[in-house]
Amino acid sequence: MSTEPATTVAWGHSALELVVDVSPDGPVALRSLTDGSADGSAQGDLRAGQPLVELLVAGEGRARASHRFSETAVGRRLVYTGSIRGEDGKWRELHIDARDERTGLSARTSFRSVDGVAACRVTTTVTNHGQEPVLLQGVTSFAAGFPGARIEDVDLLRADSEWLGEGRWTRHPLRDDVLPDLNLGLHGQDGRGRFAAVSTGTWSTGTHLPSGGLVDRRTGQAWLWQVEHNGAWRWEVGERRDGAYLALLGPTDIDHQWHQTLRPGESFTTVPVSVAVSDVDGLDGAVAALTAHRRELVRPHRDRSALPVVFNDYMNTLMGDPTTEKLLPLVDAAAAAGAEVFCIDAGWYDNGTSWWDSVGEWQPSETRFPQGIQEVLARIRKRGMVPGLWLEPEVIGVRSPMADKLPDAAFLQRGGVRLVEHDRYVLDLRHPGAVAHLDGVVDRLVEDLGVGYFKLDYNVDPGAGTDLAADSVGAGLLAHNRAHLAWLDGVLDRHPGLILENCASGAMRMDYALLSRMQLQSTSDQQDYLRYPPIAVAAPLSVLPEQSASWAYPQPDMADEDFAYTVCTGLLGRLYLSGRLDLMSAEQRASVRSAVEAYHEIRKGLNKAVPLWPLGLPGWSDPWLSLALCSGDVTHLAVWRRGRDAGPVTLSLPHLRSRHVHIEVRYPRDLPAWTVDWDTGTGSLTLTPTPHTTASARLFRIVAG
Repeated sequence: MSTEPATTVAWGHSALELVVDVSPDGPVALRSLTDGSADGSAQGDLRAGQPLVELLVAGEGRARASHRFSETAVGRRLVYTGSIRGEDGKWRELHIDARDERTGLSARTSFRSVDGVAACRVTTTVTNHGQEPVLLQGVTSFAAGFPGARIEDVDLLRADSEWLGEGRWTRHPLRDDVLPDLNLGLHGQDGRGRFAAVSTGTWSTGTHLPSGGLVDRRTGQAWLWQVEHNGAWRWEVGERRDGAYLALLGPTDIDHQWHQTLRPGESFTTVPVSVAVSDVDGLDGAVAALTAHRRELVRPHRDRSALPVVFNDYMNTLMGDPTTEKLLPLVDAAAAAGAEVFCIDAGWYDNGTSWWDSVGEWQPSETRFPQGIQEVLARIRKRGMVPGLWLEPEVIGVRSPMADKLPDAAFLQRGGVRLVEHDRYVLDLRHPGAVAHLDGVVDRLVEDLGVGYFKLDYNVDPGAGTDLAADSVGAGLLAHNRAHLAWLDGVLDRHPGLILENCASGAMRMDYALLSRMQLQSTSDQQDYLRYPPIAVAAPLSVLPEQSASWAYPQPDMADEDFAYTVCTGLLGRLYLSGRLDLMSAEQRASVRSAVEAYHEIRKGLNKAVPLWPLGLPGWSDPWLSLALCSGDVTHLAVWRRGRDAGPVTLSLPHLRSRHVHIEVRYPRDLPAWTVDWDTGTGSLTLTPTPHTTASARLFRIVAG
């Protein structure tokens, strides 16, 4: 490898420095991406080898046989043709242009970043300047080596996810656990293997999360990334002779049946991805950067500062069986507890039939609400709360009257046949009739019934996509995904005060294509309060704390410690209440009200808080779990003890090292206190729980002096 200095393009701001190699005798490649706080000389003058753009094209393929997105034939040939700097409001921009003369394809990689935030958003746009059509089979949004790090020192962070077990993060060494040492130098070639996380269909977080990270244990250098797409995606990490590389993509041919013909003059833009960096502060620094970046991505909305307490009648409560008789006392109890939004969940449209396969018209039930649903909605408003409804807009039940009112072209299909998943058709939002139907439903419920909150659910996954009016089923799905985002934008443009909750069988679509638009995210459908905490603790690694809505569903028959345990699960994020508040004792209602008051304190700094994990990333069966949210001099710390055999625990709070602190139990205040021992020198907190209890939890408020 040549050590001669290469021509470079440098760009950035106070918290981000990017250097791209643009030499005429090598591919355009990212040399470094840093926050500027460390000495970059350790990276030397070695030219970056991993091309910035990997472009898989039929008729060209890869330069070496493999199944990875490193060293594609066109990617290696892309030659730098120029760069443009600009500004778009708060965003600073850099566009790097490259061209392949053989195919006539050009690639523009666009970086966007907000001054002071150590992260950037990246897309790549490919344009066909040639004379013949080109078949695209995969295009990276971002590809780069992880510079300055030995693979032996690097850990990979990744997360598996599934219904009831969302966001299970792990951290493992790249070497051995992920990428074995193959002695590539001896063979004189780069490797062919890779670790790839792939998601198919429309449940973008149904199997794996589109987020991950690389952390150098020796230097503290860290990257965290996210693919911001509500459909199919892929990210991969592999080894080259010059180190580890990362590639971030939307749909591909090999994974998702995606290909798209690019005719002369046509362009294709990849799905956006984001990368956050920290030079010396490891995972904590990268988490802080990605958290700040996510706050720049989200759509402005008054909910971002109000952060109201939401009560939803579903989980472990009415479970999809709402009636006027059941709801009215629950509305009163929720208001008395301090709820500010009351959402009626599934079943409000059901007239006593099997509603699962008949949904789609979204007309209020006449049997469940003899005087009309307006009676319940009026009570919600009278008690000072915003009325909400559960809605699954993108599906039409196979027995729904709407199934025959809309044309076949308004549904996802294969080979001329409508796709059916769990007795539902799925609307194709590329079709104007499908969009008009959904707009009509939302406008009617908002304007006629006064609904101010929708829980938008999505309980099916139609698979690879649709072949109607598309080059491939994957291309049809991508166009539908993008039409879905445009529909959400239109809804919020027409109803700017409307609050939208993102839900898909819990958190099967927890991505920042959707979360940049919607205001909060359901983190799980988990009904077992003992199994929910690891989901809630891990959530802020994937979702902003102020968007992370974990259920708190205390019940009248719970013992006091169990009651507090499940309430604590909902406190460090958006408090999302349920439970039979109307059947509780006065003491239990007072406990819920006390928790709401604690949340009022937390939310004062919630939209500026940075998450920390004093016990490390949560394991599914860990005996202790902990999450801290830090905002200024105030740290809110939640701790769960999950078994009788869990003895004292010591938590690391390095941001408070050498500082005098005031520690108080904020919730629950009416149960025996745990023994608290603070070590100023090490910044560690040792907690000894009440003996003879099994599951128990406490929320602490720590103020640094």
